[in-house]
Amino acid sequence: MAEVSLTINGRSYTVACDDGQEAHLQHLAGHIDQRVGDLVESVGQLGEPRLLVMASLLIADELSDAYAHISELEDGRSTPTPEAAADPAPDPAAVEVLESCANRLEAIADRLEAS
Repeated sequence: MAEVSLTINGRSYTVACDDGQEAHLQHLAGHIDQRVGDLVESVGQLGEPRLLVMASLLIADELSDAYAHISELEDGRSTPTPEAAADPAPDPAAVEVLESCANRLEAIADRLEAS
């Protein structure tokens, strides 16, 4: 099992991960760091735990919207965009990646809470 050091809002976190997942976790941490940075710009430094919770909620909201959109596409309830009209079925690989990301984010959040 590998360990990777992630920096969010200027603070380092060491997280265990499967071998080969280090770059992926760095990428996810970059996304979270960007969201936290956006929050700091709009509301200021509210303390690390509160900023992480707020960023997590924003990301979870985006993920929820993505899941809802995927469900609508799968059920045929949504009109696909012109770009997707040629292939109205969702890409199973994309659905799997989204689900995997959600599971990883939940695991990271659990680890951060335990820290």
